[in-house]
Amino acid sequence: MAKVSHMVLPVADPGKSRDWYVNNLGFELAFEREDVTAVKDSADLTIFLQKSAGSSAGQKITLTIQIEDVDAKYQQLSSNGVDFASAPKRQFWGYGAEVLDPDGYINHLWDEVTMREMTKAPK
Repeated sequence: MAKVSHMVLPVADPGKSRDWYVNNLGFELAFEREDVTAVKDSADLTIFLQKSAGSSAGQKITLTIQIEDVDAKYQQLSSNGVDFASAPKRQFWGYGAEVLDPDGYINHLWDEVTMREMTKAPK
């Protein structure tokens, strides 16, 4: 069976992006090299935060990240000044929030409990 183990995310400032993913979403630092910083999630997906050659404006990359409690994470991050495209609500992809990283990428945040409760079909 195949599984995604690594991906490249072009960013303006790998250090700033590293800090954002580690401090806000709990990723771990895997390693740092010249223009690449690698962070890893709890499922061992490694994201290479690579210094982009130009502007990342117009890039269409979205990470969908499972967290413990989407409503609590939204409250925590929004009270710390982190920007969101949308608060937790029913989305086209399920139930969750859409948070913006330092480069403006939208990350979908969700948790298993509210996803199940908020997306089940009415009886």
